[in-house]
Amino acid sequence: MAVAPINKVRQVVEYAITQIPRNKIDLGIPNYGYDWPLPYVQGETSARTIGNIQAIEIALANGAQIKFDETAQTPYFNYTLDGINHEVWFEDVRSMNAKFSLLEESGLRGLGYWQIMRLFLANWVLLESRFEIIKN
Repeated sequence: MAVAPINKVRQVVEYAITQIPRNKIDLGIPNYGYDWPLPYVQGETSARTIGNIQAIEIALANGAQIKFDETAQTPYFNYTLDGINHEVWFEDVRSMNAKFSLLEESGLRGLGYWQIMRLFLANWVLLESRFEIIKN
């Protein structure tokens, strides 16, 4: 499934604000994706962590159609390489925008990124267009 499906993130936020003041909560934003070999076997199968741009490059290289899961608000695709089926879930501006909207709706203090070292310029353009950036 998605790295951080918005429906599940929303559930966590809704619970968190019952236990912690909103002004003390930052929303974590993933800046990566997972490339899963299939079939998944619990305790045996592990995914390769990939960047958002790398995910698109993999889809293009393998002729995969990128789809969008409306419930998770996250893009994904499937492809086969060397006889192994893969499922890839990653973040794009649509999924980031959904998380930014949740941040605003919830009145949380701010946000932070998981894995900031993977360049995804579109995210920074969207972030700057939606929020005032305060550097501490």
